[in-house]
Amino acid sequence: MSRKMYSWLLLALLVAGSSGVSRAGEPALQLKKGERIVFLGDSITQAGDRSDKGYVRLIRQELAEKYPDLGIEVIGAGISGNKVPDLQRRLERDVTSKKPTIVFIYIGINDVWHGEKDPARGTTPEAFESGLKDVIARCQEAGAQVVLCTPTVIGEKANGTNSLDKKLDQYADISRGVAKELKLPMCDLRAAFVDHLKEHNTEDKEKGVLTSDRVHLNEAGNRFIADVMLGMFAK
Repeated sequence: MSRKMYSWLLLALLVAGSSGVSRAGEPALQLKKGERIVFLGDSITQAGDRSDKGYVRLIRQELAEKYPDLGIEVIGAGISGNKVPDLQRRLERDVTSKKPTIVFIYIGINDVWHGEKDPARGTTPEAFESGLKDVIARCQEAGAQVVLCTPTVIGEKANGTNSLDKKLDQYADISRGVAKELKLPMCDLRAAFVDHLKEHNTEDKEKGVLTSDRVHLNEAGNRFIADVMLGMFAK
């Protein structure tokens, strides 16, 4: 087994063990010919498709290398500052009009972060949950399988010691609950980040392990998320 294949398997087991990645007993997503995969999110996803080392581009490259005969299309649909209500407003334009077969929804950082700065700019837990369900339902109506991701981090110090950890955990729990209720594949990025930082952030740094500024991914963070998401696909 190659090092890359081993990495994918290890991360798939990590995410499955910590977040219940399977849906109705299925261990992973089964890729088919002509898949059109959309990554929907905020500035993290936007940056992930602008840099050669961004997670969206890494996934695009590795799926093309591993499945050259499937003709898989990978589309980045991230916009800086977006929250769940923003996804609702632009869903038809940026997602369903592309006729996706799989949609990864990676959102929640700004719903929490902006609300801390100004409650009127944040997203209430109720609006976060109902908005996620609306986005998911509309993606499914368009024929797409949805993978729901939890928000990652606002600060890389030990879990519980960053100022917004409690609220991030609350919103991550909402995403987990929605995925469980709707029987969706769950990509628990927050759990994966917390586990990784527990082992690799031995100096308890605020940033610099997986992020450049406490939120946005550095090269290692993009590689990490790409590997976790690639672990969702059947080998």
